Amino acid sequence: MFADIAEDYDRVNSILSFGIHHIWRNETVLASAAKRGERVLDCATGTGDLAISFKQAVGPEGYVLGTDFCSEMVGLAPVKAKNKGLEIDFEVADAMDLPYEDNHFDISSIAFGIRNVDDPVQALREMARVVRPEGRVVILEFGQPKGLLHYPYRIYSKYVMPAIGGWISGNREAYTYLPETSASFPAGESFLGLMEDADAFSRQRAEPLTGGIAYVYVGTVR
Repeated sequence: MFADIAEDYDRVNSILSFGIHHIWRNETVLASAAKRGERVLDCATGTGDLAISFKQAVGPEGYVLGTDFCSEMVGLAPVKAKNKGLEIDFEVADAMDLPYEDNHFDISSIAFGIRNVDDPVQALREMARVVRPEGRVVILEFGQPKGLLHYPYRIYSKYVMPAIGGWISGNREAYTYLPETSASFPAGESFLGLMEDADAFSRQRAEPLTGGIAYVYVGTVR
């Protein structure tokens, strides 16, 4: 599914989110407290947007590696980074079984990908394993907004997103699946419970974005 929509993924994301997903990624980097010279692993990097944002934060003296299980998606990322004059490495890797040493990175991250792995708790453990003690694991994921946004967002995600995403990409099933997984995946305090289950963090916190349409989660590695 991800291979099929890879070529249209960026364009559809920008249209469906009205460009807000770029703001969310910037907020994720800010929440991570990334500093120049740090080493970052971005899992489920897709076409590399969050990896690019991290590289801009850590600077030329820092290091960023973007990984994804879908070679068609991550295959588009190097050109994007190069066009921005950034040196970023990209590889195919599974977030639940990362082929990297313990304590190798300062930060590991994942944006809109944790809900697509078979075992989110195992992915959190792996992301923590490759990060040094007191380093950060940062997750950006969709939530389920409450209050005034609840019903408009449900209608938009259930009907509008599949129609527009399917029309542009030619794969309506993909843009039906993605909102459905967002609607059922644990968010807010429930996701913090998954982080506690991972038993890898000394503390964790959640920051709602745009009324809870998305969340940034930050776990400090024990």
